[in-house]
Amino acid sequence: QVQLVESGGGLVQAGGSLKLTCAPSSRDSFSAWGWFRQPPGKEREFVAVVSRNGRNTRYADSVKGRFIISRDDAKDRVYLQMNNLKPEDTAIFYCATGPRTTLWSGIEQYDYWGQGTQVTVSS
Repeated sequence: QVQLVESGGGLVQAGGSLKLTCAPSSRDSFSAWGWFRQPPGKEREFVAVVSRNGRNTRYADSVKGRFIISRDDAKDRVYLQMNNLKPEDTAIFYCATGPRTTLWSGIEQYDYWGQGTQVTVSS
């Protein structure tokens, strides 16, 4: 079973930046990669996704223009660059993927998940 490991979370002031990294524990056939987050007391929600070839992306409206998702298949890494962070971005962030995920896959269609990394934005 593939495991994903997120890193790069932390505490940052509003307006600051963080870069999250996701790495799989082993090589497998991965398709689209997604980032999701779960704010305190709320359900997990979609943040961003990058297509299998890395050329196409999609973002939640709340992060559009501030976050950038990218993938480096040579290094088996997926990144989420988060700029101009706001207190409402505070959440546990998760990366996810699967062999059949696409740019429009729902959360239930992702097979592999990381354990999450905490992002806290202070005002």
